[in-house]
Amino acid sequence: MTQDSSTGRGSQWRMGVLAAAVLSGMLGAATLAAAQGGPAMAAKSAAGSQIEIKAHKYSPATLTVPVGTTVTWINHDDDVHTVTSSAQAFTSRGIDTDETFTYKFTKAGNYVYFCTLHPLMTATIVVK
Repeated sequence: MTQDSSTGRGSQWRMGVLAAAVLSGMLGAATLAAAQGGPAMAAKSAAGSQIEIKAHKYSPATLTVPVGTTVTWINHDDDVHTVTSSAQAFTSRGIDTDETFTYKFTKAGNYVYFCTLHPLMTATIVVK
């Protein structure tokens, strides 16, 4: 008995289709994870630049960013808050509900900041 050479090619074709389907599924899962705040989204947030003010806390409490990053604070609290550097590198006016404050970090260092209206609210920006 001889084997038809086209059978081997058909098998290779099916394996290629199967490999493409598996790869497609993996890419879809990665996209879904990113959309739901998975690892890809976490990497963007770390390089990203938003801090939420909510329940009298800055979140995240510590954010590490590269030099040149502009950070935006957004107040989701019902109370007015400020963003004031302990070393007086920056200070905001009172930030009301859903208002923002932005600051561009041009020098490396640790920037501890607090709310002048609620001094127990503290957090840190690490600029590398």
